[in-house]
Amino acid sequence: MSASDLAGLLGVVLILVAYALVQLRRLDATSLGGSAMNFAGSTLILLSLVRTFNLSAFIVEAAWALIALYGVVRRLRERSGK
Repeated sequence: MSASDLAGLLGVVLILVAYALVQLRRLDATSLGGSAMNFAGSTLILLSLVRTFNLSAFIVEAAWALIALYGVVRRLRERSGK
């Protein structure tokens, strides 16, 4: 298994664990942790696409990463009072 395959698998695990925790009500979907897990997961999947590119997967993961990054930034600003 290549490093890019491993990165992609880890990314999938992060996103699925975040989703499962939200469904089990152990994680707030808008929390910093949830957004960070989704951002990290989608970024790792994007890295895996460097080796074997797929346009539709790239689009969905790039959008996922941008939305999750927005959530991370929003939470960090709320914490700092800005």
